[in-house]
Amino acid sequence: MNNTNAIKRSLKKRHLKERIFKSTGFFSIAVAILFLAVLLTDIVNKAWPAFWQTKIELTVQLDAEKLDLDAYSSKPAIMAADFRWVIREALMNRFPDVKSRQDKRTLYALTSMGAEFQLRDMVIDNPNLIGQTIKVQFMADDDVDAIVKGSIDRTLPESDRRVKNKKLAWIESLESNGQITTGFNGSFFASGDSREPEMAGIKGAIIGSLYTLLVTLSLSFPVAVAAAIYLEEFAPKNKLIDFIEININNLAAVPSIVFGLLGLAVFINFFNLPRSAPVVGGIVLSLMTLPTIIIASRSAIKAVPPSLREAALGLGASKMQSVFHHVLPAALPGILTGTIIGMAQALGETAPLLMIGMVAFIADIPQSVVDPSTVLPIQVFLWADSPERGFLEKTSAAIMVLLCFLIAMNAIAIYLRKKFEKKW
Repeated sequence: MNNTNAIKRSLKKRHLKERIFKSTGFFSIAVAILFLAVLLTDIVNKAWPAFWQTKIELTVQLDAEKLDLDAYSSKPAIMAADFRWVIREALMNRFPDVKSRQDKRTLYALTSMGAEFQLRDMVIDNPNLIGQTIKVQFMADDDVDAIVKGSIDRTLPESDRRVKNKKLAWIESLESNGQITTGFNGSFFASGDSREPEMAGIKGAIIGSLYTLLVTLSLSFPVAVAAAIYLEEFAPKNKLIDFIEININNLAAVPSIVFGLLGLAVFINFFNLPRSAPVVGGIVLSLMTLPTIIIASRSAIKAVPPSLREAALGLGASKMQSVFHHVLPAALPGILTGTIIGMAQALGETAPLLMIGMVAFIADIPQSVVDPSTVLPIQVFLWADSPERGFLEKTSAAIMVLLCFLIAMNAIAIYLRKKFEKKW
């Protein structure tokens, strides 16, 4: 009886410990999900305004005489015309009471600095607009954008508000007449970086990231898979191979900035490759991702049952045929999964790219792997360091886009693993 009671007490303690352990695990997962939800909610709340752009509708007169243009003017002539004066005249016609030079300067700042280029491009696309009076929706300045979106509190005293009372009165007058509208900010995805928050976009960073990943994949995937096949299937077991395997594992733990220093010293200073170019960034990131892909590929190849190799060899296949016709196809899902995870890691890297100069301000869209460019993580870094209020939401929006890319890449890796995975 005493033994039975002791066993019951022991079982009760063990069950209690099990329940505590399960509860602790559940609590840990709940806390992790909560922190993730708070982080994502904060990013989305800050990023959402960046996907919308405030526009000001003005009536502009494209006077042919004042612009010295006609419907047959050449593109260089149109590009040389003073469209800034046209927009300023439209603003003065809308607010004729503005007289002082300081007030005029403040009035002209209602529209973005890119408004004249927007009007110029419209005329280039359709020269028949010359001589007409048209209504155009111009991109608003970042301060106007912040007021309309509520990022700047209108009820604050003038001394505590960046937008002064006169400018606020002009904005409210435009709003009351329906001349201020808010629409989807397509330029965020269609333009490159800019010093002006309302004009800044991520197209250059996206193209730069794609070029960099293309170079990284082209170099790291074939080398890593070939190295994994040799080490797992053909390499003899000796001290040299053991030394190589140990160093591959060690390279996977080397801080990424070390690879950046290597790229700066070797590829830029010694080989004179172009600074801040995707080709250099891709080479550096390929060196960084090689150990990850090699380790994942070796694990996938090792997971293939020996019976598959023995069956192929027993039917007369050579060692090379056994590996490339049977083992490699069976291990391909694991290899692809490791490769995609390595690429996702490379996409999010910043430190090695800072060392090779990709932190420079690049406004132009790169056209090849040797053109100066930046990448999404560096773009986030640059915007986060900018003092203008408008870059805060652009930073969060770029983070959202980067997270979407990373989630998509990891989702593809999971899909490939589930789709092609075989149970042995």
